[in-house]
Amino acid sequence: MDTEDDFVLISHSDCQPPSYLSEIRAVVAELADDLWPVNKKIHDNPELGYEEFIAHDALTSFMRSRPGWKVTPSAYGMKTAWVAVWDSGRKGPVVSFNAEMDCLPGIGHACGHNLIASASVSGALATASLLRNHSLPGKVVLLGTPAEEGGGGKIRLLERGAYRNIDLNLISHPGIVADTSLMRTSAFSAFRVEFFGVEAHAAANPWLGINALDALITSYNALSVLRQQTMPGDVIQGNISDGGVRPNIIHAHAAGNFVIRSNSQPRLRELRKKVEACFRAGSLATGAKLKITQEGSYMDHVPNRVLGASYTAYWNAMADDAAGPPWDGRIPEDQDVDEIRGRTMASTDQGDVSYAMPSLSAGFAIPAGPEEQGPHNPEFAEAAGTRTAFDVSLKVGVALAGVAVDVFTKEGMLEEVKRAWRKDVGK
Repeated sequence: MDTEDDFVLISHSDCQPPSYLSEIRAVVAELADDLWPVNKKIHDNPELGYEEFIAHDALTSFMRSRPGWKVTPSAYGMKTAWVAVWDSGRKGPVVSFNAEMDCLPGIGHACGHNLIASASVSGALATASLLRNHSLPGKVVLLGTPAEEGGGGKIRLLERGAYRNIDLNLISHPGIVADTSLMRTSAFSAFRVEFFGVEAHAAANPWLGINALDALITSYNALSVLRQQTMPGDVIQGNISDGGVRPNIIHAHAAGNFVIRSNSQPRLRELRKKVEACFRAGSLATGAKLKITQEGSYMDHVPNRVLGASYTAYWNAMADDAAGPPWDGRIPEDQDVDEIRGRTMASTDQGDVSYAMPSLSAGFAIPAGPEEQGPHNPEFAEAAGTRTAFDVSLKVGVALAGVAVDVFTKEGMLEEVKRAWRKDVGK
């Protein structure tokens, strides 16, 4: 047993296989044939953020068919958000699951959100089944969360009270590399930059103009110089969306879209100051007026190690089961190693959830295609639609349910989860 500050982490090597594993697996196995067509329908009908009408209808219809669940479609003023609740009727922990639904423009479900939904749906249903079978107090909440791909659906849900009075949140994400219980994502900020100058004829009287494009190019070059002094977790990306109308004029307007990422919110704030200084330099050098419009931001995801330890115990118990399908490997029980494996420069609105409450975002590997392309590639979209990938997502659902059941049944665990969370986010 390892003690860290004011909370306790239990070494898995000292534990017996999870008590409820076989029961959870049986519930999920019974769901598989009914849930597969829902998964397939979502995958084969990809929909962009806030337009997930087919996915919304398929998932809410499926949840309505399950006894004891109260389903609210088009929840919280969002047409494609939904919520399903199973309530024991007795006060206890409230555990939530997120089901993502949206696709990527042009390449379908190349982020595997159909699998995320299947894992969360199966996990939530299995959790409720065990609460019912063992007469445990508490509540299970399953949220249909639109528009993860840049739309910030979970942020809107947070703002509108969807996560109020919920103790913790569980989700997962597919990839092609290592399985992990401690996915840590990057903080992200997107913004539009515009420069406003004065138009003039470039040959007849250029001295009368103020070149907005020069201001943008100067800023872009300054960003390139800045990269030499940035930290390993920093990313600066951008494109020029408006470089002027004609080549023979001094350009009165220029614009670009920019994205910055860092390992944490504090570091992102520091990077943002440096990036904005580059744009002010372009304005100062040319006399063009600068306008920066914020277009979106995601916080970094802070994984909860107490929840992660529970997930790892269930996952590795299944990995050790010779009767199951072949597994590529176990999740490291050394959580420092696991968190390094779980680090990604990608960003997600689940990060914002992790600052509002304890969060687990588990990463899971699905079989890659011939080119071994990961998420956001066409080949990954194809891989995400296979029955094999779906079967892996159900294993994830089992492990997520295991975490939830541990919270409901292990005395003091929820308090440990919350203490760890307060320490991690500085509350």
